[in-house]
Amino acid sequence: QVQLVESGGGLVQPGGSLRLSCAASGIIFNTYVMGWYRQAPGKQRELVAIIPSGGSTNYADSVKGRFTISRDNAKNTVYLQMNSLKPEDTAVYYCNAQKLFPPVGYWGQGTQVTVSS
Repeated sequence: QVQLVESGGGLVQPGGSLRLSCAASGIIFNTYVMGWYRQAPGKQRELVAIIPSGGSTNYADSVKGRFTISRDNAKNTVYLQMNSLKPEDTAVYYCNAQKLFPPVGYWGQGTQVTVSS
């Protein structure tokens, strides 16, 4: 049974930082592309950042230079370090695990991030 469990969300003031974690179980972690997505109220879910097991990272333009995605294959965990947070970063953040061959994907339950003074 596959589980992706996010943690680390919360309320933070503008300019602050948070680190999200996603612990995976039930998959061969280092064979999956891991990613973070977010969904704000009334908006579609959007890609924040992805990280292949051994390749380069990719970020949405809106978070480049502020967010950093990383993974620890020994701990089956992916992280999202978020700095210089803005109110527009407020959303539910979801962890995602994906493979292309065969095509399969999994989602976590989401963690709320609220940026407000």
